[in-house]
Amino acid sequence: MRTLRLGDGDAVPVVGQGTWHMGEDPAERSHEVAALRLGIELGMTLIDTAEMYGEGGAEEVVGEAIRNRRDRVFLVSKVYPHNASRKGVPEACERSLRRLGTECIDLYLLHWRGQYPLAETVEAFERLKEQGKIRRWGVSNFDLADMHELNAPACATNQVLYNPGERGIEFDLLPWSQAQGVPVMAYCPLGQGGSLLRDPAIVEVARRHGAQPAQVALAWSLRQPGVLVIPKSSNPTHLRANASAAEIELSAEDLAILDAAFPPPAHHQPLQMV
Repeated sequence: MRTLRLGDGDAVPVVGQGTWHMGEDPAERSHEVAALRLGIELGMTLIDTAEMYGEGGAEEVVGEAIRNRRDRVFLVSKVYPHNASRKGVPEACERSLRRLGTECIDLYLLHWRGQYPLAETVEAFERLKEQGKIRRWGVSNFDLADMHELNAPACATNQVLYNPGERGIEFDLLPWSQAQGVPVMAYCPLGQGGSLLRDPAIVEVARRHGAQPAQVALAWSLRQPGVLVIPKSSNPTHLRANASAAEIELSAEDLAILDAAFPPPAHHQPLQMV
């Protein structure tokens, strides 16, 4: 699996695993745990979760999945904006650590901007680093103006929506991130609801490569330097396809087909979130 370095630190796989909507149905728990463990075996050792997902349920699923495997996993979680105060961050982190069954989170993100000053949240993150509760911190759903205001070289990533149907970050946020060496972690890289993967352009490019549409969508995001993706799946066939998506190299003709169907942005667009 190809890797991407977070600043001057860890090299992580460019295809990780998302967990949004995991931990919501107890009947699915064993399947979700098995899926995450298969993903680890396939090299997708970065696992992204959040206290918001299933109100802690996803973190509990991840905790079970990584039991006796913690040293193989790069663990990412996120704090709610309403918990992002000087007092709330460490309390939220402790709850996440308990649910995850670990003593340290590798990368802890502010899920999106809220009422608390960024400086206050960063101060709390830095204190957690000093205490060994987290190793790095970053942000999620930050537009370019937010990143300028943050003005923090220690920020390890910005996790944002990015896929062929949502290209707004390509106009300014992504070029700035690449120039600054801030990796972009693309969430929902396969879109939502499956409509993106049924698009004729993606289906055609997949046919040209003898690949799955999902693999083409992931390879499209991964064509950009400094981008990694965190697709979520509990299907073993889909997991295996996701894990090999980084091996697909899209040609100029492939990209032209996709550009015609999904035009790149011609001006700044407000950051999209889901």
